Amino acid sequence: QVQLVESGGGLVQAGGSLTLSCAASGIIFTIRTMGWYRQTPGKQRELVAAIISGGGTNYADSVKGRFTISRDNAKNMVYLQMNSLKPEDTAVYYCNADVTTRRWGRYYTDDYWGQGTQVTVSS
Repeated sequence: QVQLVESGGGLVQAGGSLTLSCAASGIIFTIRTMGWYRQTPGKQRELVAAIISGGGTNYADSVKGRFTISRDNAKNMVYLQMNSLKPEDTAVYYCNADVTTRRWGRYYTDDYWGQGTQVTVSS
C-alpha cells in the first residue's frame, strides 16, 4: 500500500510564498505522474500543477508564472513552490500520484491522494 503525506501549508499574507512537499511511501515500482490539486468549500477539486516522471509539467492558468512544481524521483517526492500568493489561492491542497505497484505477481497503477494541507492567504 502507498501513502502520500503533504506538508508545508500555513497562513501567509498576500504576496508571500510557501513551499508544499509531498512524500510517497510504500512499495512503489514507479510513479508516472505527481500533482497538486486544491479544493475550497462548495467547489470541485481542481488541478493546480502536475509533473510526469520525465519532467514535463502542466499548470492551471491561474497559477502560471507564480507556482513551480518539481519532483525528486529517487525520493518519491514532489514539491510546489508558491510565490506571489493571492487570497484566491486559499484552499486545501492535495497531493496526487499515479503509482504503479507490484501485487500478486502483477503490476497495477492506482491513484493515491494525501490528506491535504491548508493554505490560507490573507489580504
